[in-house]
Amino acid sequence: MSVLQGKKILLGVTGGIAAYKTAHLVRLFIKLKAEVRVILTPSAKDFITPLTLSTLSKNEVFSSFYDEEDENAVWNNHVELGLWADLMLIAPATANTMSKMKNGSADNLLVATYLSAKCPVYFAPAMDLDMYKHASTKESLETLQSIGNILIPATSGELASGLVGEGRMAEPEDIVSFIEKDILNQLPFKDQKVLITAGPTHEAIDPVRFIGNHSSGKMGFALAKAAANFGAQVTLVTGPTHQSIDHALVNRINVVSADDMYQAVHEYFEEVDIAIFSAAVADYKPKNLANQKIKKQDASLHLELEPTQDILASAGAIKKNQFLVGFALETNDELENAKKKINSKNLDAIVLNSLNDKGAGFATNTNKITIIDKNFKSEVYNLKSKDEVAQDIFNYIQKSLQS
Repeated sequence: MSVLQGKKILLGVTGGIAAYKTAHLVRLFIKLKAEVRVILTPSAKDFITPLTLSTLSKNEVFSSFYDEEDENAVWNNHVELGLWADLMLIAPATANTMSKMKNGSADNLLVATYLSAKCPVYFAPAMDLDMYKHASTKESLETLQSIGNILIPATSGELASGLVGEGRMAEPEDIVSFIEKDILNQLPFKDQKVLITAGPTHEAIDPVRFIGNHSSGKMGFALAKAAANFGAQVTLVTGPTHQSIDHALVNRINVVSADDMYQAVHEYFEEVDIAIFSAAVADYKPKNLANQKIKKQDASLHLELEPTQDILASAGAIKKNQFLVGFALETNDELENAKKKINSKNLDAIVLNSLNDKGAGFATNTNKITIIDKNFKSEVYNLKSKDEVAQDIFNYIQKSLQS
């Protein structure tokens, strides 16, 4: 999965011959599952049609503040467009448009939207050799970068004039790669290794039956997605679940029993920087596993159980520099029980959720948590979606690691 998946990308296309490449550029963004909206300057329509880009982006293409042929036309709100975007890309960026951007000359929808944008703005210059080397163009390039815009450098090659030199717009694949790398380099957990456990464990009674619980794995998978979106390399050790995840930075390890999870955790724990144990591991397992299905009898069935290995405590016992986070799902004496686990399992923090809170617990799409650190200082969070809760947890970890 690309870091651009789910991103709202506003593409500004200006009037240069390289505008024809934006059809491929839009197609690449859509393949990466980004949402794309396009603004054309009036002159850009001489090089690429709105129909082409609207078909590829699956969105209306904007070019003017309103439709001059329709007296009842709704105004195209440049402020709304600017605020919609997660990132804005101007490609090709002609000398004319860069000058307008530098001077704030909002005489078209594209520049007006640029001036309203609150998101990162990338620009990919494209023009002929002499124009690219002109002092006024250099001034525009320097000024735009000095106020926070991100330059995607032009390359050298054959230009529309027939000259060979600098000024050629970067190829669409290179533009996409540049943006992906730039985003990754700014993510707070870039190059960090994170281990997450998720889901239930199933402890076999016989070849057919098992002891389990109601955990869906939703919280653990939300944590894995959040960690990956923050740039971390994630190892997700999960028990049986219907949850799925598609991200290039997530390595999913499927296990069944508590013993399986114990082995997988200890295979990876020593090399990670952060470990979050959100799995609902069975506390007990049958002492003796029947080799054949146990037949139903009129008499009661008695199972002898023994404790499973405490995976979280075992990790805490060998912890070195890892930031170790546990989960506690409680029904009574919540804070007291959670604080006991911090000490007994050598945790840096514990995430407490209570089955007494409506919307929290197993199989829900929401959760309500309290995070308690090793000094017993707690932070209480409101009921949120599990994706939002995962974001909160990683924001908390980031703040803790920086303090």
